[in-house]
Amino acid sequence: MEFSSKLLENAVNEMSQLPGIGKRTALRLVLHMLKQPESRTQLLATALLKMRTEVKFCKSCHNISDVELCEICSNKNRVSHTICVVEDVRDVMAIENTSSFKGIYHVLGGKISPMDGIGPHDLKIESLVQKVKQGDVKEIIFALSSTMEGDTTNFYIYKQIQEYNIVTSTIARGISVGDELEYADEITLGRSIVNRIPFESSLKS
Repeated sequence: MEFSSKLLENAVNEMSQLPGIGKRTALRLVLHMLKQPESRTQLLATALLKMRTEVKFCKSCHNISDVELCEICSNKNRVSHTICVVEDVRDVMAIENTSSFKGIYHVLGGKISPMDGIGPHDLKIESLVQKVKQGDVKEIIFALSSTMEGDTTNFYIYKQIQEYNIVTSTIARGISVGDELEYADEITLGRSIVNRIPFESSLKS
């Protein structure tokens, strides 16, 4: 792809680093921005920079937040003794959109994947185990994607908390095996949360 401007080329190269954005799409976006008033580009740049420098992660659940304790964890109407374990913040958004879950979350920040060099200590698993040890947790809901990596992560966490007297469950398999949670439709995902099954049962299937 030939560029008449080095500045244009640099902008396209940076834009194409975003997931799902190829060079042609990046060029289209950059050219669109050039047609907009300069103030619009400045607003976008300011928003991105402010997000990158000021965004926080909830000290309790590790969800993205503007303050130390996110709105979900600080909400007194949430059922704090029920924790839904998810891979990342996109899964929190997906489940929240169903309006079917009234507990709180724990964001692992990924899932165990030896092929990618990701082990248990690379994830936020220890802080979850500590919550269970403190005795305030009554149920852990595993809501990771139904992939081999997701199932491995579920089982690892289950073994870490098995000795404690809490309920462990997993979302019902209304989600197709191999599917990522964020792409499930809201009705299917909502029913999977409501109709969750004991985790031990999922090990036998």
